[in-house]
Amino acid sequence: MSQPKPDRVLVGIAAAIVLLIVAALVAVLLRGQPRPLDPGTPAGVVQQYSKAVVEGDLAAAQGYLTETAKNRCTGYFGTVQAARVVLVGSTERGPTATVRVSIVHPAGEGPFGPSEYTENGVFVLVRSGTGWSIDDLPYSLQACTGGTPVI
Repeated sequence: MSQPKPDRVLVGIAAAIVLLIVAALVAVLLRGQPRPLDPGTPAGVVQQYSKAVVEGDLAAAQGYLTETAKNRCTGYFGTVQAARVVLVGSTERGPTATVRVSIVHPAGEGPFGPSEYTENGVFVLVRSGTGWSIDDLPYSLQACTGGTPVI
């Protein structure tokens, strides 16, 4: 007795499903990191600073701050929470620049899965030598090495 041959339609559907799964996995794996901005621009400085803060490298983050910004750390204590920082826009005006961002904070589990909240933030940068330094920044992204900021 011969075995029945698989229906070509079912084989085609199974192949299409496998192809879709492979394509989805490739898309997720190749998504990668955000495109690095030019570190000589205000937005690039904010990107590098924000990355250091989100990754918990407060010593590296301090390197992007002016002395004025570093002095605002007095009295800050707490734990840095992971966040995403999204560039909204950037404006240069001679020796100063403003970089607007959206800061996304995790807020625990909600009834439909993880929840988060977003706040708008503004960085003010000043030209320092050949580059830019952060002079004023959103409270929730303060990087304080003598104690960590409360977010």
